[in-house]
Amino acid sequence: MNELPEAVTVTNELIKHIMVPRLLSSKKGDNGIVLVVGGNRFYHGAPILSSMAALRSGTDIVYTAVPRSNIVAVRSFSPNIIAFPMSDDKLTTGSANRLIAMIPKKPHAAAIGMGMTVARQEALHSLINNLNSDGTRLLLDASSLIPTVLKEICGTDTIITPHAGEYKRIFGQNAGMNENERISNVYKYAKEYAITILLKGQTDIISDGDRVAINKIHNCAMTVGGTGDILSGLTAGILTKVKPYEASILGVYFNGVAGNLAYDKVGLHMVATDLLDRLPNAMKSFDSIQE
Repeated sequence: MNELPEAVTVTNELIKHIMVPRLLSSKKGDNGIVLVVGGNRFYHGAPILSSMAALRSGTDIVYTAVPRSNIVAVRSFSPNIIAFPMSDDKLTTGSANRLIAMIPKKPHAAAIGMGMTVARQEALHSLINNLNSDGTRLLLDASSLIPTVLKEICGTDTIITPHAGEYKRIFGQNAGMNENERISNVYKYAKEYAITILLKGQTDIISDGDRVAINKIHNCAMTVGGTGDILSGLTAGILTKVKPYEASILGVYFNGVAGNLAYDKVGLHMVATDLLDRLPNAMKSFDSIQE
């Protein structure tokens, strides 16, 4: 393994450097099309939060695929969500294949796994491979982080966004006891599988196998359920515009800033929608338009 690179700390200046402007001449779809696949009979909120975060990222169109059993809840939450019902409460090969055929336009990026139940690992593999073959950039989270997906995403520069428990599940070992160990492990596996890893924690660690970044911009109120779903959707939205490593940095930064704004307002009583509502204020000072 190559020598471990020095970790870059995520700062305002770094964010300014990697943000991209919106073209004045852009039309619908030019600023990103995202697919969110998630939810089960119990967790209907996860794909909603991810979808709204993807929209708040500045993406033009978000398709949200959820089980038919919670399609009403998703559609009722917001008229901004374009929801597609999948026939099964669990992800099956059949429902995955039907979803691919159902999507009106090719998504530029897809976030998969939030609140989802996978019936068979082959169903997840099929969805990943179909999207990959069509040129869709992928972000995998939560239930999609199982060991068998590593061979499916190896070399694809997919983003995975595990917390410590999910990291152990997918790689078969703990990320490490301290920050230096976690940085080393994340870098090692990102390099081995040619993917981008965003390990969530008190210090977020991001690596694409060449570079490493760390982020400490967030707060302890963000342990509330749903903030990780927002991060996944937000990052997937940004992934339609920039490369995976940069999208991961921008995602954790803006998610953290929005969380801090929510904390300033409601303290330790934050819920995920408090963070979601503050994403525009977290991002708008970095907006720019190019003619």
